[in-house]
Amino acid sequence: MCGICGEIKFRGKPSSAETVAAMTSAMAARGPDASGLFLQGSSALGHRRLKIIDLSERAQQPMIDNDLGLAIVYNGAIYNYKDLRKELEGKGYRFFSTGDTEVILKAYHAWGEDCVKRFNGMFAFAVRERDSGRVFMARDRLGIKPLYYTKLHDGLRFASSLPALLADKGVDTEIDAAALHHYMTFHSVVPPPRTILRGVRKLPPAHTLRIDPDGEISLNAYWRLDFRADPEEARYGFGDWKERLNAELEAAIRRRLTADVPVGALLSGGLDSSLLVGMLCRAGQSDLNTFSIGFESVGGEEGDEFQYSDIVADHFGTTHHKIEVDADRVLPAMRDCVRAMSEPMVSHDCIGFYLLSREVSKHVKVVQSGQGADEVFAGYHWYPPLMESRNPVDDYAEVFFDGAQTDFIRAVNPRFVTGDHSRRFVEEHFALPGADAAIDKALRLDSTVMLVDDPVKRVDNMTMAWGLEARVPFLDHELVSLAARIPAEMKVRSGGKHILKEAARDVIPEAVIDRPKGYFPVPALKYLQGPYLDFVRDIVKSPRALDRELFNRDYVDTVLADPESHITPLKGSRLWQMALLEHWLQVHKI
Repeated sequence: MCGICGEIKFRGKPSSAETVAAMTSAMAARGPDASGLFLQGSSALGHRRLKIIDLSERAQQPMIDNDLGLAIVYNGAIYNYKDLRKELEGKGYRFFSTGDTEVILKAYHAWGEDCVKRFNGMFAFAVRERDSGRVFMARDRLGIKPLYYTKLHDGLRFASSLPALLADKGVDTEIDAAALHHYMTFHSVVPPPRTILRGVRKLPPAHTLRIDPDGEISLNAYWRLDFRADPEEARYGFGDWKERLNAELEAAIRRRLTADVPVGALLSGGLDSSLLVGMLCRAGQSDLNTFSIGFESVGGEEGDEFQYSDIVADHFGTTHHKIEVDADRVLPAMRDCVRAMSEPMVSHDCIGFYLLSREVSKHVKVVQSGQGADEVFAGYHWYPPLMESRNPVDDYAEVFFDGAQTDFIRAVNPRFVTGDHSRRFVEEHFALPGADAAIDKALRLDSTVMLVDDPVKRVDNMTMAWGLEARVPFLDHELVSLAARIPAEMKVRSGGKHILKEAARDVIPEAVIDRPKGYFPVPALKYLQGPYLDFVRDIVKSPRALDRELFNRDYVDTVLADPESHITPLKGSRLWQMALLEHWLQVHKI
């Protein structure tokens, strides 16, 4: 797990070592163990390293293979790299390191751009061809690893984080009107390739980007999630699917033990993280470190789920760490938490993961996380109503959007009202082939878009802020593909995740399976009171916010007067949503 960046100039113009050094420095937290810079003519590559696989200097990046004429910067983990290495050795390739970075380099030389189809893991990388000057970039299928870029008049820059791109001039930082619509309507999710800034784009998951020396850019998809079962699976019963699920999940968890350092686990006490811990222990993990976090209760809403995480930790005998956070610790950490965000993320989970990661990083460098199971196995409350939907777009918007178009118009400055972008996006996504039923359309959208640009990004940003690598077995692409083909009714029953719950009964205590669904609660950011309300008021009423004029002043005043009356359908604070965006812009000096 690392941070990568680079600058590519077109038509032979020289790249800037100073610019790439500045971007590399901006990502120091992502890779606290080492840094590197490579400059050759029109390309410069930068890297921050977190040592997880092959801890030696042989695996240092940027990695150069002079015999092949290739250079690479890479962020992630390829879990099947040992098998690929054996295959490449059979083709005559010889290796100077023992990690996965060199395997990607050789795989690109052997199989070209199709090499990405052979990788099981999370990754974002850029390979430069010395002789042609061409650069090839790729991002993993579920977008676990980020990759941002900005086009210049004479080139392109890329980085693992959006703020790193702002380390040098030339980036258009005007607000993207369509992205603002997504942020305020599509539950703060800004789908790729857009970001909140007009001049910055992100490479979509499961895509590659080829940049030729003359400036021609080619974007290609190499994988799509398909919900159609094959003929043999059409005959499966519930038991068959459950058996397949168990096998795939166990394989996904075992793959993510691939490391040359100890691997821990985040344990919230929910079904997903509890099942993950149970399977890790069943796989033979001894002395497993597990971690939970809790916050003060506000307004009668509990701020921790320790009673459930304790059950699992006691049952499996893990070395369990409980991090208790009182309200006085949240606000002082908020600015640094927001600074760690590549994009504005409104979820209360962010500060939770940020503070949790700070403590976890004192014990381990790698953790497995249960993120993604709700989207992949239909765990949210909005999925059952879609089982019989005749108007999928309307019904999805009804349960997931933070408001209607009229709400957006009330909230923002008129210059940003350029169309109902979120609804149009859902319409276009639902029309794609590969998912026929309304429920499958929603699951595909959530698994490949919402999940990527909300929970997954949240985990990456907050863990990497402390040099901690998070691995997400529920987003193993083979497991996700299998889950998509499982009939929807087997997933949505029993309040959601039915088949996963049944698979879990053979592994973990019943008390954490049939409990009410929880989440990572930070009540003080939902029910804004006292110093939290003062904090938010200072942001939205600051001279910079008033000068920027993102939001209608009358609307801001109305929400400030009674914030608890302006809670979104998915239980978020409208005031916090506006304040977080403005705070992110201010923290990053935009």
